Amino acid sequence: MTIPTSGGLLSLESCLPCTPEEERETIMELTREAEANMKEGDSVYVISARWWGNWQRYVGFEETELPHFCNHSNNGALKNPSRPGQINNKELISDGSNEGGDKPTLHMNLQEGKDYHLVHQRVWKKLQEWYKGGPEIPRKVISESINSRSLRVEVYPLVLRLIDARDNSQRSLIMSRKASVRELYNEVCMLLKLEQAQVSIRDYFNEEKHELLENYDQTLEEAKMQMNQQILLEPKVNGLLHTSGMDLAGNAMALVPFEPSRLSTTIAGGPSFSNGFSAGFGSKFLRDMEDSDDILSNGTKVDGRGLTGLQNLGNTCFMNSAIQCLVHTPPLVEYFLQDYTGEINTKNPLGMQGELALSFGDLLRKLWSSGRTSVAPRAFKTKLARFAPQFSGYNQHDSQELLAFLLDGLHEDLNRVKNKPYIEVKDSDGHLDEEVAHECWQNHKARNDSIIVDVCQGQYKSTLVCPHCSKVSVTFDPFMYLSLPLPSTFTRSMTITVFSGDGSALPMPFTVTVPKNGCCRDLVRALSIACCLGSSEALLVAEVFDHRIRYLENPFEALSNIKDDEHFVAYRLPANHEKLVKLEIVHFKAESFISESQHILHRQLIGVPLVTCLDKDAKTGSDIRASVAAVLKPLLRKKASPTNRDAMSKDNGYGPRLDAIVLTENGDNAPCSSGRNLSISNMDVDGPEEIAPLQISLTDDRFIRRTPINNDDSFLPESCRRVALEWSDSEFNLYDFSFLEDLPEIFKSVFMSKKTRQEAFTLFSCLETFMKEEPLGPDDMWYCPSCKVHRQATKKLDLWRLPEILVVHLKRFSYSRFLKNKLDTFVNFPVHNLDLSKYVMNKSSIQQSYVYELYAVSNHYGGLGGGHYTAYAKLIEEDSWYHFDDSHVSPVSEDSIKTSAAYVLFYRRKEIDSSNNLLE
Repeated sequence: MTIPTSGGLLSLESCLPCTPEEERETIMELTREAEANMKEGDSVYVISARWWGNWQRYVGFEETELPHFCNHSNNGALKNPSRPGQINNKELISDGSNEGGDKPTLHMNLQEGKDYHLVHQRVWKKLQEWYKGGPEIPRKVISESINSRSLRVEVYPLVLRLIDARDNSQRSLIMSRKASVRELYNEVCMLLKLEQAQVSIRDYFNEEKHELLENYDQTLEEAKMQMNQQILLEPKVNGLLHTSGMDLAGNAMALVPFEPSRLSTTIAGGPSFSNGFSAGFGSKFLRDMEDSDDILSNGTKVDGRGLTGLQNLGNTCFMNSAIQCLVHTPPLVEYFLQDYTGEINTKNPLGMQGELALSFGDLLRKLWSSGRTSVAPRAFKTKLARFAPQFSGYNQHDSQELLAFLLDGLHEDLNRVKNKPYIEVKDSDGHLDEEVAHECWQNHKARNDSIIVDVCQGQYKSTLVCPHCSKVSVTFDPFMYLSLPLPSTFTRSMTITVFSGDGSALPMPFTVTVPKNGCCRDLVRALSIACCLGSSEALLVAEVFDHRIRYLENPFEALSNIKDDEHFVAYRLPANHEKLVKLEIVHFKAESFISESQHILHRQLIGVPLVTCLDKDAKTGSDIRASVAAVLKPLLRKKASPTNRDAMSKDNGYGPRLDAIVLTENGDNAPCSSGRNLSISNMDVDGPEEIAPLQISLTDDRFIRRTPINNDDSFLPESCRRVALEWSDSEFNLYDFSFLEDLPEIFKSVFMSKKTRQEAFTLFSCLETFMKEEPLGPDDMWYCPSCKVHRQATKKLDLWRLPEILVVHLKRFSYSRFLKNKLDTFVNFPVHNLDLSKYVMNKSSIQQSYVYELYAVSNHYGGLGGGHYTAYAKLIEEDSWYHFDDSHVSPVSEDSIKTSAAYVLFYRRKEIDSSNNLLE
């Protein structure tokens, strides 16, 4: 294959030195081919992000050009970057790894894009031809699951520790978790030069003998193999297992056939098991449930029920944290300790044939058995990987995402509705909310009825309003948990300088809080409150650039288009300003310099344009000059009082008005009384009452043509007049022009960082942010049935029905195209008596408590791509809290559970008695 180059055609197989442009085109072509033909079993290579970023800059990759496997580096571009040296992947490989081997081991918790990138095999070979270096780090493309067409690269394959029972020697094997047991036997026999008939391989997890690996078609993942676990090689003689001479402990051993141990256990309220069979279940379930081998013997023995830890199987702390919160949820504990098998739904196409519920129930029973040591949830993780391949492997994941999957999966496996009826979703069409909400809930229950729905599901009221025709759509939808944004992730601060259109006050900047996905209308509303806009006034917002202005006249223009380093102003004008003639005033200052003995006069734009409105009767040059004089009057140099001088000081580099920014502790828009009064009436003017006769000219929108204005000139009415002021040095000194030059940026993080570090939120402020009306994002438009087109409607969520168990997710992680971030902001949440009564819209007469008690917390410590999950859980009968850190369980005081690591909160509703009193 060839591709065009500046010198003709370049063969993709060529290894001759190329220009940067030719290298780029070659790699892009190879990558496109690879992506088009990607299949399971293909090889993909790991390459250092540091080297890859240097190469990208060298060949001049543009971000929009990069194919999937050529993800861009976040490093900034360099001028004239040099050709990178040899490929160096050594920084990715863990100490002691066999760099020369075909499967070197990577450091744990590396992040794609930050630490490494993935390139297809042909791309790697081409880069190695050009640059040499290494070592090679090949990885396989695997399928997500048997029934899935999704492919992923197994960056961290399975590492198994092979122990040879003949001589107690140990070796490491690196294999795909999707490899079969047969492939494991082949690998071992090839490594040790043995025949498969001569040996057996046993699961030797935690140095305890478990079952033989005899199902050759099973994948290693299905066989419950875990990262870095041990497997035992045992020799066979005449088909019988035999460890000749000594065992691993040095004890003499006899030649005996191996027979699986028999287990007979009765679980409270459940069936009795023996050898994996029971009259009430199919054997395929009970072989998984009879996982007594998951009980460890190397942990500290725990006598109390519910105080059993979970072993970390390799970056599974996220799973352990989520499970501990669920298994300490009182209604679920009661349910799964009883005989729930009659509610298993094996026919639900949305479920997992009951296997997830059975595996979870079995795990819960082990954790609530007396005298248990820590439990290794291998069987549960295997089921999880089978039905939710996004959680397979050994990367860190999100505990909340796992919780969402588990709650939904348990519901579908335990759904009492075997045949779901078809129900058409209807709009409210003006009916009473109570009627519509009740009908929607009954329709939901007709298709979804399980223990999860009984205790974990509530109901939202969702209101959409079309911005064009004002069509209102109200629906009532179920929810499993509340995902609450932290106010700082949902909103943004914007600083806008407000100018008086009639010259009654000095320009003043205001910092307001608006929705991140908001529109210009939201900004105008917030500014109107902050600057105490009168009912007869309106704000006209404009962007300032190069001493010119661009009006934001579309109320639905997205605020996301406004960058933090830009400058915006708002002009206070009459409410009917659209019917009046606007007068735009731009400023020019002449600068003279001598060039080649010639005196040259150069005029340049300065400052921020001013905007006012002319009276309907204004038709002469005298009227225009009077309007210009009025808006300039506040800028005449004044004798200010000490307070006013403080307000006009140049603190923080924002110019003379920064202290006039109105803020509250919560970041809300301040009431009008909190701003400083810098009106003209409060200042002594040191200067003439009349404006000095500035040179005023009519000009066009490009400020090229200028026509001097005389007092007796007459003008025809127009929608907008532009005039240019010519400032001389003497006139310039009469005015404090800094008000028109030192505009604050929309947001300057360097001056806000101190406040941001110290700010803290309450759970109520997060809930109120969640319930605020906000416009839908551009990618989430709503189809308006009246307009018959998609509209960027406003949406508001309200709470209508609250469940017995309320799960609250604090959205600490934010993701965008270029940025991933985690907020460690402390959220102050109640442990006792969380009262949500005022937030629930359903005011029916049914006695219902909306007061909740905290009983569990899932915590996340650290940053993105790593970190660690733990859990706090309360034993309600003991009224005591415990810290669950994987296999380690320890008591903890109630005062210490409120931390900035809190990620998911679990609340239980307090019941009320017949007298409407809360029960403790």
